[in-house]
Amino acid sequence: MITSPYEKYRQSSVQTSTPSQLLLMLYDGAIRFVRSGIDGIQKQDLEKANLNLGKGQSIVNELLSTLDRTYEVSEGLASLYEYINHLLIEANIKKQTEPAQEALGYLTDLRETFAQAAKMVAAGQSQEIVHG
Repeated sequence: MITSPYEKYRQSSVQTSTPSQLLLMLYDGAIRFVRSGIDGIQKQDLEKANLNLGKGQSIVNELLSTLDRTYEVSEGLASLYEYINHLLIEANIKKQTEPAQEALGYLTDLRETFAQAAKMVAAGQSQEIVHG
């Protein structure tokens, strides 16, 4: 049972979000966890690094497993997600920030790209509503 007001809000926001908002939430989470993992490596807090890089991997795996493979671009995205996952594993095993920084760059770029695409779709939908 959820008792925290924050948890209730978070659950409600997930349940009422559009697919594009959910995708951006996933990217935001992955970015936050990878940054925290990098911080753990830099501070020699190996437990923090392992935990957060693992959470980042889990989100990337979720992005990979939920890809709609009916679109041609999906195969390229799948390859990129697999590479990002590889980088996070490498960073976690070797406790090196460089692979995690590279993965973070890809995640940040993808998040920005999808945010722009969501804005374009939303603008197109409001144009259709206005012009009926």
